[in-house]
Amino acid sequence: MRRIYRATFGSRRSLTLVTLLIVIVFGIGFSTSFWLPLRLGYLLLFGLLSAALWTWLSGRRLQVRMRRDTERVQVGQTITEQLQITNGSRLAKFWLEVEEESDLPQHQSEHVVSLSGRARRHWRIETECRRRGLFTLGPVHVRSGDPFDIFHKRSTFGAAQQLLVYPQAMELPRYTVPPANLPGEGRFRRRTHYVTPNAAGLREYAPGDSVNRIHWPSTLRTGRLQVKTFELDPASQLWVVLDLNQSDHAGAEDEATVEYAVTAAASIARLFLAQNRSVGMMMFGDHFRLIEADRGNQQLTRMLEDLALARPTGDVPVATLLFQQSARWGRHTTVIVVTAASDQRTLDGIRSLQQHGVQVAAVLVDAQSFGGRAGGTDAAMLLRAAGVQTNVIAQGDFIPEVLDASLGTPGRAPVGVRG
Repeated sequence: MRRIYRATFGSRRSLTLVTLLIVIVFGIGFSTSFWLPLRLGYLLLFGLLSAALWTWLSGRRLQVRMRRDTERVQVGQTITEQLQITNGSRLAKFWLEVEEESDLPQHQSEHVVSLSGRARRHWRIETECRRRGLFTLGPVHVRSGDPFDIFHKRSTFGAAQQLLVYPQAMELPRYTVPPANLPGEGRFRRRTHYVTPNAAGLREYAPGDSVNRIHWPSTLRTGRLQVKTFELDPASQLWVVLDLNQSDHAGAEDEATVEYAVTAAASIARLFLAQNRSVGMMMFGDHFRLIEADRGNQQLTRMLEDLALARPTGDVPVATLLFQQSARWGRHTTVIVVTAASDQRTLDGIRSLQQHGVQVAAVLVDAQSFGGRAGGTDAAMLLRAAGVQTNVIAQGDFIPEVLDASLGTPGRAPVGVRG
């Protein structure tokens, strides 16, 4: 009984007031046998039943369709939705409240619409995605009721769908890292007689050429055997290590060190994958996440998916991660450490890789500028003095400008560029 009372009267004050008024009026009318209270009571009862019938008819034979153009976007891009509501009844529907349930920031999808018989309405919803992460869109709720809001009915259409918002991967026109000690490493490739993933051109077939090097489309077009030539592959691996240790980060929401760090990591990965470099990534948030080094757009997609969900919830310092994984890297590897830590142990972890022959670069997010602990500027100076390319990102900096190889070269003082 208590549940029934709460469902009917507990959340509907108008219904409670009208019901009490009907009871009082009928009580007065029957006790005094006066005609006016009785007629008023019958009028109120008829109005209550009419409101219930109105609400029931308003919620019948409605159809709602929602179409979305994508399930994956990047920060700064816009998601477009097409919402259509159809009245399948001959009776008009008035004051229907249509709302899409969503936890996506800045998502506005509330509408009030009236439909004539057999009519339909549709509208377009555009939302700019300003925050990375996994969000939920849907279902769609339609609320109908009577003009006095005595009764209301809520209908649900569709199911919840997930939207993954990747972090923004910016272009870095002036960022490079020290090359690893391998032939073919660097900005320029050299031609080679070995088969590599990098085709350089075509030439005529010569005795001794392998059959698998023949380029058949060109052979058919020219009528003469054509074979592919190759360039020496920049075979060294590049690793991005992202610090997700909770105690190292500061700030809140979009203006947090972790957001700047994630954007920097995504931008660096995009830069070198676009150069056909073999790039890997590791981080330790809720759990240890390792993406083995690979090339191509699929590798970038895997990294962006993990970075979209990265949260500073870890309890493993980045220095511990570097010490534990140091055996994975050697002279053929370049490691880029993206961190907001500036303690001595972190500096020792970065320098230890350098001492083992690993080419190291650091991207330090200055936690002090976000209201966190100080030391980022001093840490950058110490790393540069040790020969480690180090760039510093402060709150408000435009990342492509501060991620400039010339600003991070050893011997230079940290320079912040405001965007």
